[in-house]
Amino acid sequence: MDRLIIQGNKPLKGEIQISGAKNAALPIITASLLAAGESRISRVPDLRDVATMGKLFENMGLSYRYHREGVSVDTAGIRHFEAPYDLVKTMRASVLVLGPLLARYGKARVSLPGGCAIGARPINLHLMGLEKMGAKIMLEAGYVSAKAGRLKGASIYFDTVTVTGTENLMMAAALAKGTTVLENAAREPEVVDLANCLTSMGAKIRGAGESIIEIEGVDALKPIHGHEVIPDRIETGTFIAIAGATGGDLLLKGCRPDHLGAAMVKFREAGITFRDTKKGLRVIGPEKLSPADIKTRPYPGFPTDMQAQFMALMTLAEGTSIIKETVFENRFMHVAELRRMGAIIEIDGGTASVKGVGTLKGAPVMATDLRASASLVVAALRAEGESVIHRIYHLDRGYERMDEKLRKAGASVERVTS
Repeated sequence: MDRLIIQGNKPLKGEIQISGAKNAALPIITASLLAAGESRISRVPDLRDVATMGKLFENMGLSYRYHREGVSVDTAGIRHFEAPYDLVKTMRASVLVLGPLLARYGKARVSLPGGCAIGARPINLHLMGLEKMGAKIMLEAGYVSAKAGRLKGASIYFDTVTVTGTENLMMAAALAKGTTVLENAAREPEVVDLANCLTSMGAKIRGAGESIIEIEGVDALKPIHGHEVIPDRIETGTFIAIAGATGGDLLLKGCRPDHLGAAMVKFREAGITFRDTKKGLRVIGPEKLSPADIKTRPYPGFPTDMQAQFMALMTLAEGTSIIKETVFENRFMHVAELRRMGAIIEIDGGTASVKGVGTLKGAPVMATDLRASASLVVAALRAEGESVIHRIYHLDRGYERMDEKLRKAGASVERVTS
């Protein structure tokens, strides 16, 4: 199992190329199921989750190829309409095949999803919406079995904002008969990117990026031809946190800071400065970090996927920061590992009080989920001495060659396989 060995307390300086967004690439790949023929998607990051999606597609009988330009998918050979447990258990995004399979082929059998253990993330809202569109849903032996004739447009209200639910139903509605209205829909940039991709395929979608999305179903969609996945806003935010923690000076190329919403406000509050240049976004860490309070919210609020990295940053601030997690109930698992490095953090339910210590100490730590692993990297890069981060397969699920990018910016990072 791979681990990272990091010698910390070095300011980083250099250029970082931001990769395509994992959370945009995965739903767009599943959108290829909606059309006959070969789809081509560019700027797809080389990640463990993308590879898992490829295995799932190959298991269905599809022709799937990852190459330098991105991903190619040909749906002509599909013969299985199932996402098995062995693949779905490691990646929650596998559930996104449910809507497209049901809409185009009228049947699907998908294992209940897995992924990071950061709290309950049920798919009941996905199923509620599909049932309103005419699908017959059965739960049996840990699987969702769904059948339908042609789906029908419906008015669907999400009790809570759900990104994958919005995406699944938007894809299903693209081929439904009539008009579907999604209320209290997710507004994330990744949802907008999927909508833009579907529109390029011939879908009729209005309101993506707003809380109400209207989809007018069409009879058929054409394959995806070269859609480019948006930059990864969470990778961008993670490298901003790294620059801030190390007092570094990083040029982030190919990023979209406007996609980070409230996070940019909080980074500035912490003392990080930004300069727009022709080559990208220059990020300059301060000599001393200021404390900042955050409360995670659906987009455009502070993203829950940046909470752990921001907490690591605040362990170094001069003062106390209050961090409230409102999206997932079990997303403080990184706290115990940060404490091993000398952080002073108190937890009370969904609220963490972080008293800045100025300097962390290197230690052996263990990643518990994707974003927790990134927070440990942020902390280790500033810590005095050596840190060893175990179970970095979590990191590889969402960050493309992060250790290589860090080394190019002057970090002492070694990947060890054992």
